Amino acid sequence: MPLEMLGTSPRHLSPAVRAGDFVFVSGQLPTDAEGRVVEGGIEPQTRQVFEHLRSTLALAGCGLGDVCKVTVWLQDAADFAGFNRVYAEAFGEHKPTRSTVQARLMIDAKVEIEVTAFKPA
Repeated sequence: MPLEMLGTSPRHLSPAVRAGDFVFVSGQLPTDAEGRVVEGGIEPQTRQVFEHLRSTLALAGCGLGDVCKVTVWLQDAADFAGFNRVYAEAFGEHKPTRSTVQARLMIDAKVEIEVTAFKPA
């Protein structure tokens, strides 16, 4: 099964890859157009990450409703409630599987999220 790289990134990774009917989206961070982490805490940062997820999924003709698996890294477990509020708003009634862990992130951000979507090619 050939891999199709989707989008471009100045980083050494693909924003997303389609492998058959699955789309794997790299971890998205809460950065603005200039690459700066958005301010205001966990909720604005989570909203920014979901904006990145939506635009990256769109490269493969997908949306959040096609997501089947979510992996979340939170810098501070105390931010879980605020993160979860925004997460619930973003997904609504759609309930993909999810793993959430606390981890020190590579940049000074509060959240990173990666997703896997299923959308027949």
